[in-house]
Amino acid sequence: MSIKSCVMNRCSTAALLVASLALLTSGAGAPVRAERAAPACVLAPGELTVDDLPAGSSATRCGAVGRLVTHGGAGLTVPEPGTKVSVDALTTDGSTHGFSLEVATDGTVSYAYDDDTHTAAGDDSRPAGNRSDAPAPCADTAYAVADRKEYGIYQWFIGDGPQPGDLPRREVRRAFEEGILAIIRGRNDCGLDDTIKARARFLAGTGHEAGIDHRAHCTARDGLNVWDAGDLSADSVATTCSWSRTVRHGPDRLLEADVRFNIHDYRFTNSPSGACDGAYDIRSVATHEAGHVFGLGHAGPGHENLTMYPSSFACSTTARTLGRGDVLGLRSLY
Repeated sequence: MSIKSCVMNRCSTAALLVASLALLTSGAGAPVRAERAAPACVLAPGELTVDDLPAGSSATRCGAVGRLVTHGGAGLTVPEPGTKVSVDALTTDGSTHGFSLEVATDGTVSYAYDDDTHTAAGDDSRPAGNRSDAPAPCADTAYAVADRKEYGIYQWFIGDGPQPGDLPRREVRRAFEEGILAIIRGRNDCGLDDTIKARARFLAGTGHEAGIDHRAHCTARDGLNVWDAGDLSADSVATTCSWSRTVRHGPDRLLEADVRFNIHDYRFTNSPSGACDGAYDIRSVATHEAGHVFGLGHAGPGHENLTMYPSSFACSTTARTLGRGDVLGLRSLY
């Protein structure tokens, strides 16, 4: 007898109970069982690639937090949930191979790549050429942003090891500081007023190192913004690693940004001249790297005269001041 017919015929409570139990134990009325959690993924030891830990996978379930993930020669250490890490390299030829890796609060992994993640405005990118073919700095409105910014004061340290150009740390600190000031004050020769609301403060020297290894890979962050010099991969003149956290309805909040100059493979000077012989200007490189710190991405091919073009060019000081596009990018963030 069905439950319906039993109710209509006013069966006893016991009969109803028997009918209900029969329904629950039948195939059609079987109780719904909680789904079993998907098994943890297994990652091979050693370095991982973006294919080993694809977008959509779980960094926590896969045990990937703290592991190195590489792509196109760049590398990032998988951060804790709720954090994004990005690597940007300044190269000799303007090539780019940076990327970002974000671990959401639930552990889900996502990626953004240097050539497809930044939002460019006024960008009429053309094939790579040379500086004489590119628009003049004050005529070029192209820019790219990395969807992060410093909401407070960027407080930074300088490492206590060897310095670019074998210069005294005090002199190098001033060069780094001038590069940072060029960004937060929007220094330019285009007649553009300083409307940028970014701030920075030098704190002290430190024995801590930038969270960047000898292959220009981002390691774990330590809570200090450190600028230093050392060995990097041979294709990187300088590298910036940035860690940020998602902000609802706004760019990510910068947590830490470290910068390293490659003094193993390149020479640096604070006063380029006609006899500089292939050395890179410290202030020009510092200005470019500070652009990454404060949220600028790389300007693409055809924009070789902007500070954020991914090469500062040996023996050149032009990147010490910003082009129109560089300033417009900062204004879009600040």
